[in-house]
Formats: sequence, structure tokens, C-alpha cells
Amino acid sequence: MTELKNDRFLRALQRQPVDRTPIWMMRQAGRYLPEYRATRQQAGSFLDLCKNAELACEVTMQPLRRYPMDAAILFSDILTVPDALGLGLYFEEGEGPRFRKTVRSAADLAGLNSIVADDDLGYVMNAVRTIRQELNGQVPLIGFSGSPWTLATYMVEGGSSKDFAHIKTMAYDQPELMHQLLSLLADAVADYLSAQVRAGAQALQIFDTWGGSLSAAGYKEFSLKYMQRIISRLPVEADGRKVPVIVFTKGGGQWLNAIAGCGAQAVGIDWTTDISVARGLVGDKVALQGNMDPSMLFASPQRIRSEVAAILAGYGHGSGHIFNLGHGITPGVNPDHVTAFVDAVQELSPQYHQA
Repeated sequence: MTELKNDRFLRALQRQPVDRTPIWMMRQAGRYLPEYRATRQQAGSFLDLCKNAELACEVTMQPLRRYPMDAAILFSDILTVPDALGLGLYFEEGEGPRFRKTVRSAADLAGLNSIVADDDLGYVMNAVRTIRQELNGQVPLIGFSGSPWTLATYMVEGGSSKDFAHIKTMAYDQPELMHQLLSLLADAVADYLSAQVRAGAQALQIFDTWGGSLSAAGYKEFSLKYMQRIISRLPVEADGRKVPVIVFTKGGGQWLNAIAGCGAQAVGIDWTTDISVARGLVGDKVALQGNMDPSMLFASPQRIRSEVAAILAGYGHGSGHIFNLGHGITPGVNPDHVTAFVDAVQELSPQYHQA
């Protein structure tokens, strides 16, 4: 494999010394970029874009051409796994993801496909290989998946949900069925992420977008437990380097201690958690990723810079911080404001890494 020219992101994930705080953005390849919208139109649909290795590579590279990011993230979707299981994923304009089938009974669960990631999700691995070749060692490539709980929410609800009524009914009234579904998903995700590493992913992120919808006890039982199971089954290294894992639970700031013990090298935090408090809680157990409010990118460049300064000061000196938004970038953001954001991190962070 090509030698990595910029390993700042991987080093920070291992809490090793770096010259400045590395930065990347969740959804950095997305609708805020006019070039992305043009490529999406060329592809025909979002799913067609995900399944075309060349176009998925193109949109992965687009933000790197504009901004000096320290990592690329595979362009795909968390719902590729449920789609491969046979639920029939489609996207409705203005409504988000939908499934043609749901899983609400033992019969529904028994009717799911058995999948092998290298075969049934081979288009994702093709994209990973294509992107790694195109990156040519410029920055590391992040692979990802949704968490079992988050994937299950879409599979049981049939799409996005505000109250999670169907899945919470299953979790609390039919816990055995819920655990069967989560076990199946944990095994599928472990296989899927391992295949991404074999294809060339150099770090992994588990998106637990809806873990924060659970109670404290429910989170440990239905979400964290299954992410731990996945992490325990992942490759520890590839190409002679560690393959670090980031766990991001949106709304999970109150469970930081528990998340820090799940086996991941880093914990992503959203903007509702003070990063200085988070660092005080986790100490040197894990790196922290985050955590500017994505809506801050609608503010003036001066305000963005002052917010970056405050978050850097909140984390303080030393390695172990990866700068990111507290969730994915909002589609309507002016790309020039992202420039101000990235520039601020690059210019203001070196002072926190001097010996």
C-alpha cells in the first residue's frame, strides 16, 4: 500500500503527539457542495450514487479538493446493511429513507436474507478500493456503519421516526425478539466493517444516531452492548498500522464513562456536551471527537473562529482531540464558511500541541 503522507488523524486517535488538531467533518461529502449536487444529478439517484464506485469516489474526493481535511470518509449510507437484508430501501423526496418491508415479528425476522458483506455489499468494497487508490496516501480513509440499535430503528419503524413507538414497544414488551434482531445486526455489521478494512479502510466509525433516544438502562442493554460486541470482532490492525474505532452516540453525553469503556479508541460527542467536561470524565482512556454545533456554520466567519477557539481551549493542551462538528453538516451551509472553520482549526490549534 502507498505510504500515508498525513497520519495526523490516526495519531490523534491513538492519543499520540501531533503538530496540530486534525479535522474532518461528518457528511463532508454532501449537499452543501455544488459539485456534489451535480454528481448526484449525474448518478440519477442517491442509491445509484452509492453503488457506483467511480462516482462514490468522486464525491468522497470533492471536499478534499476544497479543504485541507485530515481524513476522507467513504461515501455511502448506514442503511446499506438493512437493504442487503432484503427490506427494500428507497428514498422519498423530503421524507428521507423508507423501507418497503419492516421487521415487527418473529416471522419478519426469519424472513431476512443472510448476507456476506464481501458479496452482498461488494459495491461498498469496490468504492473503498477505488477511493484508497485515488487518495494515493494523501490522508487516511474512514469506513463506517450504523450501530445495531440505529439500524434496527429504521427496520422496525420503516423509516425515520420522532417517537420510536414501534421499536420501543418491541424492546420493552418483546425483549427476546429485540435481542435476536440486534444480535443478527451486530454480526452483520462486524462482518461489514471487517470487509471494509480488508478493502482499505484505515479507521472506522460506528454511527449510533438514535442511541440517545433510549433510557440509561436501555442504552446499555440495547445499544452499547452490541457496539462492544462488534468492536471485539474487528481487525486490530491492517498494513502494519492500528485500525482505530470511533463510537458516536448522538445525545449520549451523559453516558461518556460507559462509552469510553466499550473498546473504541475514540468517542464522538455532539454539541450538547461541553468538551472540557467530557475530557474530565474520560481522562486518558480515549480520544474525543467533536463537537461544534453544525448550525454555527451559518454564522459569520468571525463567530465561527471564536467558537473554534473556545472548543480548542475547552479541550486544552495535548493530543487526543479530533475536531469535528457535533453532527453532520447542514445542507444549506455556505462552503466559504467551511473554509473559515477549517482555517481556524489549522491556525489556532498548534499552540495546544507544543512540547
